Amino acid sequence: MFAYIIRRLFYAIPILIGVNLITFALFFVVNSPDDMARMHLGDKRVTQEAIEKWKTDRGYEKPLLYNSDTDGLNKFTETIFFTKSVRLFVFDFGSADDGRDIGYDIKQRMWPSLAIALPVFLVGLLINITFALLLAFFRATYIDVWGVVLCVVLMSISAMFYIIGGQYLIGKLMNLVPISGFDLVGIETVKFLVLPVLIGVVMGIGSGTRWYRTIFLEEIGRDYVRTARAKGLSELRVLFKHVLRNALIPILTGVVVVIPLLFLGSLLTESFFGIPGLGSYTIDAIQAQDFAIVRAMVFLGSVLYIIGLLLTDISYTVADPRIRLS
Repeated sequence: MFAYIIRRLFYAIPILIGVNLITFALFFVVNSPDDMARMHLGDKRVTQEAIEKWKTDRGYEKPLLYNSDTDGLNKFTETIFFTKSVRLFVFDFGSADDGRDIGYDIKQRMWPSLAIALPVFLVGLLINITFALLLAFFRATYIDVWGVVLCVVLMSISAMFYIIGGQYLIGKLMNLVPISGFDLVGIETVKFLVLPVLIGVVMGIGSGTRWYRTIFLEEIGRDYVRTARAKGLSELRVLFKHVLRNALIPILTGVVVVIPLLFLGSLLTESFFGIPGLGSYTIDAIQAQDFAIVRAMVFLGSVLYIIGLLLTDISYTVADPRIRLS
């Protein structure tokens, strides 16, 4: 197991390097610092002096890859690539274009994102698996047919409709909870979480239930299920003891890989509900054309996704002891 984890970690290194190089090329080669300065200043007739000042204030005045004006290792370290890209590997995210510490912002904003994402993830997982098992139990009946139809309808509705409709119906007409805002202190947090969590769960019921239903139906058709029925086991026992357990591997594939990405939050939900998480942090950075924050979030998302893949592979051995990783 230990050797397998080490090997997977080594596989992750070239992936991160590739993501870093592609991100650097997109932000500094395709879109040069001069272009970023013009976009940020927003004036039609921007002087070269204003461009140079903007670049100097943000550390973009250095050469991209090689600095011929210095000696020794400074030829490579006194470059945009080293200061803006290489330092990301030690999680030194630097400063935003307005001077804020990106690392500090991430540490502060991850908690509101987790406060929304974790309940949505856990409650949604429980509801989706329960509904999928129900449809699998009543397969080929009217309950199954209309359940699938309902799932397709839920999948076809835009996320914007859920958010705006939920805010109008529950927040404005019923006046049960605040429409937007957030407070991470005390019991007041709950009233701000109820609506976004509820909408997040409802948005995922359609796709989640259909996916888990497909997994369960595939397992129901296998030989070991027919053998269990031939031994006289009830359908409920077959479904929960055998089918659910053997379906854990494909379920874990989609579940565990999502866990690290919970830190990044939801872009739409956080923006519409005024939640100061990492999702709204990214949206605000894009709107403000703060390229430093966007680069940091792209790299952080890549790291978390690779961690999720690693956790998925390790979790296989827990779900199925027959799998041995050397």
